[in-house]
Amino acid sequence: MDNTRVFKWQNYELLCSAKPVDAGRFAPNLIISKQVWPTRPREIAVPRGQHTTEDTAIDAAYTEGLAWIRNYG
Repeated sequence: MDNTRVFKWQNYELLCSAKPVDAGRFAPNLIISKQVWPTRPREIAVPRGQHTTEDTAIDAAYTEGLAWIRNYG
């Protein structure tokens, strides 16, 4: 089962999700879209880590998204 949450920060929308992987662990996934032109969604690489719950994987994606916006947004 995939768990997805949408966050809005400044002019961006962060689509953070967690996908189950081996041994009961979860991999974070992050897609960022700017809410003003250009609105092209970008999939941002998030380190896989050792996330044992969907919530920790989503938190990692969210944290990586905020860092990406501060550095490149």
